[in-house]
Amino acid sequence: MDEKKYLELLSVQYPTIAKASSEIVELTAKTVLPKGTEYFLSDLHGQYDSFDRILRSASGNTREKISLEFGDEISEDEKNQLANLIYEPRNFIKILKKSDHYTRTWKLTSIHRLIRLTKRVASKYSRSKVREQIDYSYRDLIDELLHVSHKDLNKEKYFNTLIETIVEIDQAESFIITLCEAIQSLNIDRLHIVGDIYDRGSRPDIIMDALIEHEDVDIQWGNHDITWIGAFLGSDVLVANTVRNALSYNNFDSLEHAYGINLRPLSLFAEHVYSDDPCERFQVRHLPSNQYENISTDLASKMHKAISIIQFKLESQLIERNPEYLLEHRQVLYRTDFDRGIYTDAEGNEHEMRDKNFPTINRKNPNVLTPEERDVLDSLKASFLYSDRLKEHMDYMIEKGGSYKIVNGNLLFHGCIPMNEDGSFQTVHFNGSDYRGKSLMDFFDQAVRDAQYLKPGDLRRQEKLDLLWYMWCGPKSTMFGKSQISTYENFFIHCKKARKEHLNPYFDLIQEEKYVDIIFEEFDLNPERGHIINGHMPVKSKDGENPIKANGKVYVIDGGISEAYQQKTGIAGYTLTFNSHHLALAEHRDYETMESVHGAYSPTVYVTEKFPKRQLIRDTDRGKILLEKIDDLKRLVKEYRKGTIKEKSHIIGDHINYKF
Repeated sequence: MDEKKYLELLSVQYPTIAKASSEIVELTAKTVLPKGTEYFLSDLHGQYDSFDRILRSASGNTREKISLEFGDEISEDEKNQLANLIYEPRNFIKILKKSDHYTRTWKLTSIHRLIRLTKRVASKYSRSKVREQIDYSYRDLIDELLHVSHKDLNKEKYFNTLIETIVEIDQAESFIITLCEAIQSLNIDRLHIVGDIYDRGSRPDIIMDALIEHEDVDIQWGNHDITWIGAFLGSDVLVANTVRNALSYNNFDSLEHAYGINLRPLSLFAEHVYSDDPCERFQVRHLPSNQYENISTDLASKMHKAISIIQFKLESQLIERNPEYLLEHRQVLYRTDFDRGIYTDAEGNEHEMRDKNFPTINRKNPNVLTPEERDVLDSLKASFLYSDRLKEHMDYMIEKGGSYKIVNGNLLFHGCIPMNEDGSFQTVHFNGSDYRGKSLMDFFDQAVRDAQYLKPGDLRRQEKLDLLWYMWCGPKSTMFGKSQISTYENFFIHCKKARKEHLNPYFDLIQEEKYVDIIFEEFDLNPERGHIINGHMPVKSKDGENPIKANGKVYVIDGGISEAYQQKTGIAGYTLTFNSHHLALAEHRDYETMESVHGAYSPTVYVTEKFPKRQLIRDTDRGKILLEKIDDLKRLVKEYRKGTIKEKSHIIGDHINYKF
């Protein structure tokens, strides 16, 4: 665009020298504030209770700020009580009321302390940003308290009277809750979710609700997220896969309660077709938080087997219509001799099947659904397509998500960048084009957006939906990164070798800086300052595995927030934080709900990299945008003064009269 034309457009928003100059001053001041704290989490897997505690406690940083603010003024027990009040104000006050400790003195003391702590956490933000984080009902009052010094002799009585009046008119409880929620919000400036919000745990929908409420979030899709996106967009095979994943963990909540997915047709079908089948290979796993009392274990297992067979048929159909995927060896149904009960693996080895009951398999054409299976699938698909709540969440997931993100010099993605053993990028061939490295990431990203916007019936849409399945489990998927997904073999084959899923070389190569630097170069990032942050592979902390690799250039932050992985990792997840002073890794171990006023949740935090100087907003991506806008406004002011662009208004009071 011609610069003169651009400045003319800018002048509509800033019609006078005074208006443009005021904005220059405000933006310039913002650039020298400390950068806000970024939080990186991955592999939440529906574990909303743990996620909620991490957010409320700011991954333990709230407790640290309490110590910094109050030092030796108050005891450790009082610090813990204040932390628990901030994490769970309603529950904490409820406990106090039961124990008769909810006194006038406690209310006054708590408000004073909360105001002090709010001042500390708000100190790195502009006044306008802080106001935005405070509930409207008390916004002006809290703003006043934050900016009146109680140490000023002329204002001390005024300050104290404000607080005393809040208590006297019986508004202390709601006021304290508002302050606690403001502290929670201000402690987290930006939230990065590095994949896999869905599957395993019971309520990913509550996690999505919390993310939608948060001001600044981005999501890097994990392969489990992709299967939900695909199911919502109408992929038959991903509908089946999403349901199978949920049932395998006895996780009916995420389907029925969260999104209204109607499982009754599947239940009736499974109970009829597999009535005499114990379905021993399909026994569901029981996580403590996934207890659905209305469905018996026996019926859940039958449903699990029924949907699994439907999924295997649909996968076989998909592989047949996509020869470019080079997955003929994964035609597992055609490798099975159902009469003999024998499975032949890709190397020609025969294995006896551990389950030989396949009442819905056509021996001549095993990938064809029976009419009854088709009816079940259509019913499930309709539930996914017409769930308003699922639509809200998946639209948000696509809008805020991507296959990767570059932010403040760091590269975020869930799984891997497929590589060969020599450190070169693996090539994927689709529709006459080759993709590798960054171009492969971009290709998968665009496929999701195309699948969302292409109309049903468009042949290209089915092609994109099939690609979403490849992202879920394809050997060169950036979100999967394994040679195969051995779901079929795990159900039916005893041989561990036949079930082995080999990792992409990427996961070994990222131990060495020289290979990580190749990735930085591919994405045009500075290898001296940048980091790769990804999840997907649970870090076995209990076995001494280090989540930090390549001399601090790579962070793998899947530490087992999901309880399904905690036996493997030995901990309960990681949070990586990036504030103005340092990078730090929080190691979580316990998310128990508060049952008393004593003790406060606090993970073990390791500072992993200190910066030589404090990071300011001007040092960030946002700062670059602000500096560009400041330059634009300065050019506009210059044109106003030269007279080449005319000021468009005169101001009477606060009212602007435009002179077009």
